[in-house]
Amino acid sequence: MTRITLITGASRGLGRNTALAIARAGGDVALTYRNGEDEAQAVVAEIEALGRKARTFRLDVGDAASFPAFADALRTALQETWQRDSFDHLVNNAGHGDTAPFGETTQAQFDRLVDVHFKGAFFLTQALLPLIADGGRIVNLSSGLTRFAYPGYAAYAAAKGAVEVLSRYLAKELGPRGIAVNTVAPGAIETDFGGGVVRDNPQVNEQLAGITALGRVGLPDDIGPMIASLLGDASRWVTGQRIEVSGGQAL
Repeated sequence: MTRITLITGASRGLGRNTALAIARAGGDVALTYRNGEDEAQAVVAEIEALGRKARTFRLDVGDAASFPAFADALRTALQETWQRDSFDHLVNNAGHGDTAPFGETTQAQFDRLVDVHFKGAFFLTQALLPLIADGGRIVNLSSGLTRFAYPGYAAYAAAKGAVEVLSRYLAKELGPRGIAVNTVAPGAIETDFGGGVVRDNPQVNEQLAGITALGRVGLPDDIGPMIASLLGDASRWVTGQRIEVSGGQAL
């Protein structure tokens, strides 16, 4: 039976790359986007060109009140597209960057970061639990910034640290259902995250490459295939782990 993966925030960046890596490995994908419907549909077209099925859903992971309705829409789509009442893998990827020195971080910035990265992952997973198949997988995206510190990222990194603790608790509580839960923590990656600061600023890119063991910053292709491999049979005995994918940044 074909495995179905739900990826939040998959219209661009690491989510898009992960969706395509899963499709190349023979899986089908349900993907969400907050803005950029055209981008999301372009990802669907790429997945279908690989011979796989895909569906898109608009979702703001910072709006927990919308999760029950989203779960209902997903349940309907699973029945219509796959003739199933469950999916196999959840990748909590959606997020955004917002930086400010600790002393200047506003409550609005803090609340939005927590709502999207931590509260969203917590309650979306809760809302979808009845739809996740026993023996399935959950991957929560964190950040290398929970291990190494850069000024301006205190609120963002703290929210991601909470996600890492949540992943361990989910691994423990969902273990009886055979559901493995892990955290993937990318290092600096060339995407549009944070306004494209790593991708588009040569000075920042060079500086980060200089403190990375493998001598460069990461690319989306360094992350998506790794997540896809974590969802495969070879990783069935891996759960409750934080897996950093940073090329050895700041060792």
